[in-house]
Amino acid sequence: MTAGGLTAAPDCCAFDGVLSMAGFRPSTSQFFARIAALCIAAAAFLCLSAAFAHEGHDHDDSAKKALIASTYPRVTAKSELYELVGILRDGRLVIYLDHSATNEPAGDAQLKVTIGDREPIDAKVEANASYSVPFPPVAAGDSLDVVINISARDGDDLLVGALTMPEAAVAVPQMSPSFASLRWLAGLPSSLRNPMLLAIVIVGLVLLFTQLRRRGRFVSAVATGAAAVAALVVLIAVAVSDSNHQPVTPAPATIMSDAPRRLPDGTAFVAKPSQRLLEVRTAAAKPETVRPSVNLIGRVIGDPNRTSVVQSVHGGRILPLDGGMPRIGQTVRKGDVLVHVDPYLPLADRTTISEKSGEIEQLIAVAEMRIRRLRPLAERGAVPQSQVNDLETELEGLRLRRETVRKSRTEPELLRASTDGVIAAVKVVAGQVVQAQDIIFQIIDPMGLWIEALAYGDVDPNSFADATAETPGGLSMLASYQGFSRALQQHATVVQFAIPDAPANLSVGQPVTVMAKSGAPVTGLLARRDAVTRSTSGEAIVWLHVEPERFEPRPVRTEPFDAAHLIVASGIAEDERIVVRGADLINQIR
Repeated sequence: MTAGGLTAAPDCCAFDGVLSMAGFRPSTSQFFARIAALCIAAAAFLCLSAAFAHEGHDHDDSAKKALIASTYPRVTAKSELYELVGILRDGRLVIYLDHSATNEPAGDAQLKVTIGDREPIDAKVEANASYSVPFPPVAAGDSLDVVINISARDGDDLLVGALTMPEAAVAVPQMSPSFASLRWLAGLPSSLRNPMLLAIVIVGLVLLFTQLRRRGRFVSAVATGAAAVAALVVLIAVAVSDSNHQPVTPAPATIMSDAPRRLPDGTAFVAKPSQRLLEVRTAAAKPETVRPSVNLIGRVIGDPNRTSVVQSVHGGRILPLDGGMPRIGQTVRKGDVLVHVDPYLPLADRTTISEKSGEIEQLIAVAEMRIRRLRPLAERGAVPQSQVNDLETELEGLRLRRETVRKSRTEPELLRASTDGVIAAVKVVAGQVVQAQDIIFQIIDPMGLWIEALAYGDVDPNSFADATAETPGGLSMLASYQGFSRALQQHATVVQFAIPDAPANLSVGQPVTVMAKSGAPVTGLLARRDAVTRSTSGEAIVWLHVEPERFEPRPVRTEPFDAAHLIVASGIAEDERIVVRGADLINQIR
């Protein structure tokens, strides 16, 4: 059906029925259907324009801008020799100068600082190996060039940087980014943005359009319909804008802080003052061709040739010397008497000794009486003098036998030190009764210690060389391979290493980890063990010093090398600056 040159669309039937119930002719309903379609298209256009209005934001740039806005104004510069950070605070520029390779403070330099077009001034040396100069007032948003002339023992240099003051915060009306395309409403008079007035206008225009359409005034009807559609679009836009318009609020004051923090991209921001407190140090990764190591679990033992134990042969009661009982850590020499042991005799042995002692006493009495009787006779020549001499010899022998029997009952056993060293263990107290072959003292030489380790698998102990050992506390020492046992212990080969220069605080029985070089040489980057930490996911990472105050975590794959170093097989490139001290502290920054 056609009316006024317009052809009805099939999808307008439902809308035609609604308008017919309201008293409009079908031709009029068809025209209104097209007006409704135009309104829907306009609303869709507004929604699409709002949806695409948020495109074009850079989250990384916003994160960096947020970091710059929340920290104190600063100037940074770097060269092959030095790394510089100047922080503006309380009207003074505090300059932190470090060596680029190691991140160590350069506190012996002389600095001449030129700010903008002003005359150079000498920087004042502060107590914490930093320098400071007064800084002129700078307006918000302005930038000044800072030139630092460095004169130091390690080399002279010239560093140039720019210090920019952050923009001042201004309170502005804020609208949701999704509806930023509706800002054209602000140009309309306030009366035209009244929703009630717009609704009345739309109803009036629709009624006027109906009357004009009935009278056949098509041009006026089309103009009236277009005005109704425009008013409807304005009404929708006003409703959407009012529901998403944010009230004007003062911008909150930004809190300046140089506290360490983890940035959204995973890197860590650590200001130079914090780096000084944490003693952060770096080193450049250098590739080397080295032999890998195998880890062996072991314990410290004494040198078999310089270690001894003190035992009692017969047993008995421990009797201390006049100076008291030997103590742990006491230095002794070979042959020194440590304690006495009063021997213990059973009742039967004591009875036998008593009987033997009585028999000897009786024989001594008989011999003395015979000597007293024969000596006067020998003097008168009645008996030979030889008989008297024989009796005297027999008497002397009996007295020696009596003394021996007495000593067997009362003489204590003397326990002596078998080697030079210090007493490592005392297992008795005064008055204690010990059995034969009980260990009473253990003597070791602190400078003669070995390591007994266990090697599992198909490792060839004969290939061990340049071994190092490390205690759980991080104490490292060299270890010299001595040999291995052909008998397995707990399904492992026993391997022994000597410690040429044993630390003073090393103890027998202390657990250690031995890193012994074994296998074909490999090429990799050597890094200190302190430089490798664990991320929250458990993977091994190192921290790279990518900027003067920014550190980046980098996953790596490592292999053991020795007690102090690891071989980084992959993850870092040559000459990248790795944090070798303070990496665990940086890893805890959140």
